[in-house]
Amino acid sequence: MEFKSINPYNNQQVGNYTALTEVELDKKLSKSQKAFTTWRNVPIAERCALIKKAGQILRNHVEEYAKMITLEMGKPIAESRAEVNKCAWVCDYYADNGETFLANEIIATDAAQSFVKHDPIGAVLAIMPWNFPFWQVFRFAAPTLIAGNTGLLKHAPNVFGSAKLIEEVFTKAGVPDGVFQNLIVHHEQTEKIIAHTAVQAVTLTGSERAGSAVAEIAGKHIKKSLLELGGNNAFIVWDDADIDAAVKTAVVARMLNCGQSCIAAKRFILIERIYDEFVTKFTQAVRALNAGNPLDEDTKVGPLARKDLADQLQKQVKESVKLGAELLLGGHQKDCYHEPTILGNVTPGMPAFDQETFGPLAAMIKAKDIEHAFALSEQSTYGLGVTVFTKNIKKAISYADKVSDGAYFINELVKSDPRLPFGGTKKSGYGRELSKDGILEFVNRKTIYVKN
Repeated sequence: MEFKSINPYNNQQVGNYTALTEVELDKKLSKSQKAFTTWRNVPIAERCALIKKAGQILRNHVEEYAKMITLEMGKPIAESRAEVNKCAWVCDYYADNGETFLANEIIATDAAQSFVKHDPIGAVLAIMPWNFPFWQVFRFAAPTLIAGNTGLLKHAPNVFGSAKLIEEVFTKAGVPDGVFQNLIVHHEQTEKIIAHTAVQAVTLTGSERAGSAVAEIAGKHIKKSLLELGGNNAFIVWDDADIDAAVKTAVVARMLNCGQSCIAAKRFILIERIYDEFVTKFTQAVRALNAGNPLDEDTKVGPLARKDLADQLQKQVKESVKLGAELLLGGHQKDCYHEPTILGNVTPGMPAFDQETFGPLAAMIKAKDIEHAFALSEQSTYGLGVTVFTKNIKKAISYADKVSDGAYFINELVKSDPRLPFGGTKKSGYGRELSKDGILEFVNRKTIYVKN
């Protein structure tokens, strides 16, 4: 099977990749299993040093890697550079903290000694998405490899060029052969990979449907799984907020990566007293965004990664308008490009409220008061994160218990940070990436008990 990577901006082919045969796949899986037996015994300090070097390689080749991201999935080039640099950051973070995170955890009991030891488990399969083709991989790979596991990457077919470059980063850093491998395979081979004795866990970032399917396979084979799925984040603005600051943050929260982010703000829930002011200023700011070739430095809005994604967004816009939403800006689509679009007076029951909208569509929603705003926020099957804008920080913190999501950000957009655990609830998935939590997801927390 052949996979083609197509530039969504001009429909030109970026690359062509041949799927592994069954024999080639078996060899790679066996190689991963063999590599684990030696990699796990490499001192943690040495593993950390190699990941630190990978971070430096990312910085040294930022232009090359950023260009590949932009060509394959349409991200504006400035954002692609930022993504590569963030990958270097996560490498540095785990290289600097890995030994501490994996140190024995002493627990006082009636034993002479009792502690928890953190052992690697084997190969971890990562099924990764196209929207942040480098970042999603490195936030898995850095802690997983430092923990002493081996990594297997099954990337999205439209970003196989990025996947190839990622594998080369680890090779250039001196990571031993077989410790990190890129698998060019069709999704139908997923169960075979998960079932293999080398693979002890699987992590997936992707759609709810993909997550459900992979979790079912992992459960069948009794392998641990971590899922980071979709989101329908609320961005709540109280009537005491600095509206100009809220708008500035809101535009980035919705339009970064052309809105193709699970943690993007999608539902803007506004206290009705400030609704008109916020919507007017937000619309002006979005209208000023420059759309065009994502390789141009001043482009802020590029195409969506594939035409079917733009088609789906257009369908959600039209159905929401048909149900009573007010089209305030945009609404048009041409091939992979979808205009930044703002819908007013969005209510529950409309796709723009109920569904994840993966693109530059902002839904404006009126709330009678703060209690109503949080009730609307919770009216979602997803649970990744919520933003609240207000000047009353103490009161905002007191409302954290009303949020069932995995993150609650005050006066800032929801974002991932290597230093903080990241993950969701409900249909946004389970498990945590990043921080100490992320490196402990795929280790054997082994209890050691010594009686004199």
